[in-house]
Amino acid sequence: MNDRRRTSFLCPNCRRLLSAGEPVCPYCGMKNPSSGFRRLLLAGRYTDLDPVRILIGVNAACYLLSLLLNPMGAGFSMNPLTFLSPTTNSLFVLGATGTIPVEGYGRWWTLLTASFLHGGILHIVFNMMALHQLGPFVRQEYGTARFLLIYLLSGVAGFAVSLPAGIPFTIGASASVCGLIGAILYYGKSRGGFYGQAVYRQAMGWIVGLALFGLVFPGINNWAHGGGIAAGILIGLLAGYEEKRSETALHRILSSAAVVVNAAVLAWASARALYFAFF
Repeated sequence: MNDRRRTSFLCPNCRRLLSAGEPVCPYCGMKNPSSGFRRLLLAGRYTDLDPVRILIGVNAACYLLSLLLNPMGAGFSMNPLTFLSPTTNSLFVLGATGTIPVEGYGRWWTLLTASFLHGGILHIVFNMMALHQLGPFVRQEYGTARFLLIYLLSGVAGFAVSLPAGIPFTIGASASVCGLIGAILYYGKSRGGFYGQAVYRQAMGWIVGLALFGLVFPGINNWAHGGGIAAGILIGLLAGYEEKRSETALHRILSSAAVVVNAAVLAWASARALYFAFF
């Protein structure tokens, strides 16, 4: 048993057990699967981590940080829509996006950070509830790497779409959540059958609800919602889902790159905001 462990390893792409020195994985066709660099780069399949919980935790941490930057200025009114609202300045320095930060100040990096900022307790609660409900389904059907790609890229795409529409100042995870809805919509339509049609109708119900919500309540960035949905559909189409195409090394490389870039920009923005606030 010990000898077998020393002379075998898991393919970094398909995770099947291989003998040491295999030039090509007989299961997925990956060349040189025993390469140390390749195994290091591709082994991160997030199997021991729950990305949905991590994303919720990061959003919560960013929200608390936005309050900490100016606690005396946080909204404490009895209006539930503005209760515990961070100041506009706190949101700006942390990375709110829109035509004012991007076109006025050249802060293009805010297209990444704005998805992790929220304007009040109800804002973050509703978005995180949606992420908690939709995230596990998308992760199950698309795999962890594609789930992260859909979530992270849809947020960027949604805010990018809202720039030409002239949205001056915008934040929130709803564009990313809408990307999950778009991916679910594509999955249901593509899969077909009784189950696929049920999923498709459910996703359409969410989209109709979002549209009505955006028409009734002022200040909703409907452009970001639409852009997020479109991005989720497109990524779902290009990347595929588990029943059609298994998660590949390319998916994991792109996902890892997206996670690293987002984490680095968010950490830099947070450190910068703390520095200017307290030093």
